[in-house]
Amino acid sequence: MNIIVNFDKDTGISSQEAVIAVKKRFKSRKAGHAGTLDPLATGVLLVCLNEATKITGYLSSLDKEYITTLKLGEITDTYDSEGKLIQKVEDFEVSEAEIKEVLKQFIGDIEQIPPMYSAIKLDGKPLYKLARSGVNLPLKPRKVSIYSIDLLGYAPPFISLRASCSKGAYIRSLCNDIGAALGLGAHMTALKRTKVGEFTIENSAKIRELPLKTESLYSIDFGLRHLLEIRFSDEEVRKIKNGNAVSLNGLSSANLAESRLPVFVRLKDADGKLFGIGRLLGGRIKPERLFS
Repeated sequence: MNIIVNFDKDTGISSQEAVIAVKKRFKSRKAGHAGTLDPLATGVLLVCLNEATKITGYLSSLDKEYITTLKLGEITDTYDSEGKLIQKVEDFEVSEAEIKEVLKQFIGDIEQIPPMYSAIKLDGKPLYKLARSGVNLPLKPRKVSIYSIDLLGYAPPFISLRASCSKGAYIRSLCNDIGAALGLGAHMTALKRTKVGEFTIENSAKIRELPLKTESLYSIDFGLRHLLEIRFSDEEVRKIKNGNAVSLNGLSSANLAESRLPVFVRLKDADGKLFGIGRLLGGRIKPERLFS
């Protein structure tokens, strides 16, 4: 089966362990996930099976939504409750109005320093492995987008939030930065990913529900719906499958053809069957990924 499984990951297991469980459930040849969730985190993990493993990179770039809880007054080295406590503030008071005012600072395009305990690689080695060996590097801030932050609840010292964000945003860093802005420090105690693109927690499935919960199973075509669809003649399909670029004609592609940046599109034959992903640049399509 060449499908995407909208899997509801439990806490306490790694993303890779979740992938292995889903792979065994479907007896698949290949499997991979589109966007890591830490063992502490739960929720939407997109597991791609067989041919769908070719599109993990296109899924991990989708916008995401999370529900998180942070604890004020305590800072840890990992920015979450699994880390070592390195600073604590006692007997503080902060109002809900003050929290809402601080949250406004983090909405929009911001610069965020990722946690040292993360899967980001430096010279091919994940940062968390360096951190575990005692290495602590000054990391450069990265530009990310936070589209919205909603305050769901405040029961001191805990704050519950819903946040929607772009690829690359770390909710652990967001919690840490909110605590710093309040002058108290904070760390994340819970995280649930509720949405990745059009994949929602409501349509996800636990391992025991698979494969019967069919609303959690999606085609490759659905997973790529955020990419423009372009159809080709039989002759053009043959050329693309042989690795050749083809020119684009027609008004539908005129605006894209003017772009100086590469644009990825869905490649379909005249009958609407998906056969690959193409890169559009300068009015020509080059095959990027082809499906068996």
